[in-house]
Amino acid sequence: AQFIRPDTSVPAHDPAQDLIAMTKPSPAVEQLLRAACYDCHSYETQYPWYDRITPVNWWVNDHVDHGREEGNLSRWGELPEKKRRHFAEEAGELIAESEMPLTEYTWTHGDARLDAGQKKLLIDFFNGLMTGTRSGPAARQQRAHDADEERD
Repeated sequence: AQFIRPDTSVPAHDPAQDLIAMTKPSPAVEQLLRAACYDCHSYETQYPWYDRITPVNWWVNDHVDHGREEGNLSRWGELPEKKRRHFAEEAGELIAESEMPLTEYTWTHGDARLDAGQKKLLIDFFNGLMTGTRSGPAARQQRAHDADEERD
């Protein structure tokens, strides 16, 4: 059973379409996104040592697959605007309700345990994505791209 493992390969993708690359958040927000979101919601998953043990590896991979299905931050720019806004809204709500990151994830990933201030930073970031109120050149460029996409 240890020889049959889930597929953890990463498909080809454009790094320029990544949420962080596109939105250029503050260093604090970027660190929180990577610590609390990216393992399950991107192609930047850092599999732990215990992921080499069956059946744990199947359980972890199932969580990662589900997270990517809900919203893959590595493909942020490829998502339709409606899906991006929905993901941002859900992310903010789930973080506010302490449902994300998952409790079982934070057991072994202490840097993903968010205090009130860290939650606020992420919630504000996702609310800005949802409402289109983020500022800066990357946000303006994204809004222009989205407007062009809606016209087509």
